[in-house]
Amino acid sequence: MIRRVSLKEERMYKVEISNAGDSAFKVKSKDYEFVVDTKGKGISPPDTLLASLGTCVGVYIRKYSEGGKLDLKEFSVSVEAEFSSEKPIRFKSIGVRVDLKGAALDERRKLSLLEFIKNCPVHNTLEGKPEIAIEIR
Repeated sequence: MIRRVSLKEERMYKVEISNAGDSAFKVKSKDYEFVVDTKGKGISPPDTLLASLGTCVGVYIRKYSEGGKLDLKEFSVSVEAEFSSEKPIRFKSIGVRVDLKGAALDERRKLSLLEFIKNCPVHNTLEGKPEIAIEIR
C-alpha cells in the first residue's frame, strides 16, 4: 500500500514536551531527547531559542561553504540577546556574530554569505512573527 504524504505533513515539525512536577522539562524531537530547565540544571527556554537560531545560521554557513566550494574548515556562531524592560516579556534585540576562524572572504563573498544565511528558517520565523495558537485540553 502506498501512502500519500500531503505537503502540510512534509513541512510539519513537532516536538513533545513533558513535565513531572519539577523545573525540568523533557523535550523529545524525533528520536532524540534533552532537558530544558528553569532552575539552572539544564538549558533554559530562552537559551534554547537562541541556540536554535545559532545552529540554523551554522547549518546555512556550512551549506554555503559546501555549495560554493569555500574552504571553511571551522567556524563559530555566537548569539546574544537582551530582554525588553517593557511588557510583554520578550527579547528586544538579538545579535548573531559569526567567526570564520580566519577564512579569507572578499566583501562580495561576505555579502553573498550573509544573504544566504538569511534563508535560515529560524531567522525567517523570528522576522516574520508567526501566528501562534495555544490550545488547552
